[in-house]
Amino acid sequence: MDLQKHAQQSDTASDAAPRVAPRVSELRASDADRDRIADILREALAEGRLTAEEHSERVEGVLSAKTVGELDVFIRDLPAAHQEHATRAYASPAPSRPTDAIPHNPDDNVVAVFSAATRKGRFRAGRRIHAYAIFGSVEIDLSEALFEYRQVVIKAISVFGSVEVRVPENVSLRGTGGGVLGDFDVDSLDAAETDAPVVYVDGWAVLGSVEGRPKRGSLVADILDRVQHKVDRSLRKHLDR
Repeated sequence: MDLQKHAQQSDTASDAAPRVAPRVSELRASDADRDRIADILREALAEGRLTAEEHSERVEGVLSAKTVGELDVFIRDLPAAHQEHATRAYASPAPSRPTDAIPHNPDDNVVAVFSAATRKGRFRAGRRIHAYAIFGSVEIDLSEALFEYRQVVIKAISVFGSVEVRVPENVSLRGTGGGVLGDFDVDSLDAAETDAPVVYVDGWAVLGSVEGRPKRGSLVADILDRVQHKVDRSLRKHLDR
């Protein structure tokens, strides 16, 4: 009986103890992280900073790396790695409201009335998108969208419904709306790159919800870069045979 009580007390104490968030170096690496390191190594090879043998060895290590910290080891002696850290350290935060000229008329309307509507996949994100959820749900997923403009405004109106907005991790995100007996919840996100797109979620949640979140593991990239990455991977597989 005493052992059971002691175990319960231990569980309670462990639950009450603050949880320490993992360091960035301990996070699991994504394919996008590996591609970024591979790009730096390819540039170092072209500049003559690495020999072909060194490049081959490092690329092999990058492909098998499990964490972000393991990836950083392969570029810590290269200038590009330090430039990247400096950019992240001194990048100014995105403005709280749009500073570019945003048209009043939307480039795209996403409407759900007693239904559901979704906009996701590979599409061109205009400067203004309107989303209306009336007793329905709207999902706008920009994780694979093509950003042609520096600033994108999403006007979300939710009445007894829900609007969900998902953005890539490496863009800035701002919320400028509010709720009336509803929940307007948009994460503030600052990109490491100063010229990264900024997504503004505006509007109202009336007895409904509007939510804006980054999609973990998703990064905005130009389609040509993705094609180049696929070609590089195919070549690496061919050379490893």
